Amino acid sequence: MRRKRILIMGAAGRDFHNFNTCYRDRPEFEVMCFTATQIPNIDGRRYPGPLAGRLYPRGIPIYPESELTSLIRTKKIDVAVFSYSDVSHEYVMHRASQVLAAGANFALLSGEKTMIKSKKPVVAICAVRTGSGKSQTTRRVADFLRAKDLRVVIIRHPMPYGDLVKQKVQRFAEYADLDRQDCTIEEREEYEPHLARGMVVYAGVDYGAILRQAEKEADVVLWDGGNNDLPFYKPHLFIVVVDPHRAGHELLYHPGETNLRMADVVVINKVDTADKEKVILVKANIRSVNPEAKIIEARSPVSLEGQNIIKGKRVLVVEDGPTLTHGEMRFGAGMVAAQKFKARAVVDPRPYVKGKIKETFEKYPNIGKLLPAMGYGGQQVLDLERTINAVPCDVVIIGTPIDLRRIIRIVHPTVRVRYELEETTKPGLKPFVLKALNSVKY
Repeated sequence: MRRKRILIMGAAGRDFHNFNTCYRDRPEFEVMCFTATQIPNIDGRRYPGPLAGRLYPRGIPIYPESELTSLIRTKKIDVAVFSYSDVSHEYVMHRASQVLAAGANFALLSGEKTMIKSKKPVVAICAVRTGSGKSQTTRRVADFLRAKDLRVVIIRHPMPYGDLVKQKVQRFAEYADLDRQDCTIEEREEYEPHLARGMVVYAGVDYGAILRQAEKEADVVLWDGGNNDLPFYKPHLFIVVVDPHRAGHELLYHPGETNLRMADVVVINKVDTADKEKVILVKANIRSVNPEAKIIEARSPVSLEGQNIIKGKRVLVVEDGPTLTHGEMRFGAGMVAAQKFKARAVVDPRPYVKGKIKETFEKYPNIGKLLPAMGYGGQQVLDLERTINAVPCDVVIIGTPIDLRRIIRIVHPTVRVRYELEETTKPGLKPFVLKALNSVKY
């Protein structure tokens, strides 16, 4: 019988996981190729044979998504599986229309079909959009668990941008591990805050193998999601973060709305800096699709690492890259700090951008006068450093989750912004986390 021909549309994360959990070693399917978008330097490679399994000894090619229509026709694709995140429902349906017009079926895989079950309790933290506040929520939950003398292991959503075979299972326990594994800025932003707290972080490509190794040293697995993607593991407690600065987006983006519908607890973050009307709208939207979810309001106040050198100064604001790009946020923690600590002016970096950072502004023209800390490869990191140092400013505000000064040289005075989650709804997240753990039999 003819094998069903599959094309997986992705961005070097969910696509590989969908393949590993639903198509690898299944002879009734033939995965002809992946397509890639969102992340640079992914297409043109192969998903390697050692990871692809016995049916694909030579691996599976990865093409740019711009070739989607021709690939469907030339490779006689039966089903195109959409496998990346933080895109609007309208965007998804445009891709579906393109696939259908080319002659293939269009598919989305549910979390239920792709989540792996753990032998240990799992708490998952995800979001409805990039930049909603997953990271500080994850740190908050980790603090509760560690206070109970539980061994907590963080497993982070994938960002495998290097040698995929070497990145099959990655373990990070100290800063030196980031250098040894040649992590990008985007990876460091997610791992470093956990390492600073003495936590162990896993990531990589094969999340079945990752889980088996992590379970050996964990009492509790804490899933730290990426973008607004679904969890890779079946959670015993599912916490989803929403952002009232983008009120309405919780019902308009894929797969963020799915997360919202599945959530046990929904955290409305940033209530201290959002309009009350938007908080009310978000709460109504949550109730409309998930009336059983517990709702907790929270804030993420910013503070400075060191003294205030911002007041009265001309500042360059450097923000988390993905939050400004496909997250579509118009500001982040750095801009909040610039306003709170009374900067005289925010300097527009656009006249001074270099190389690949210039390409980022061309692709995302609505970023405005903030600088996204993009660093998916060595050249992009170098261009980020050159851009920062070319901007005529008094102070650089580092609003990223990591200390950029660890990896680039900044000639200007710098100040780093910190932010942590504080629940304004009492008693907050803690009782839900502990209740979920107490109900788990393992």
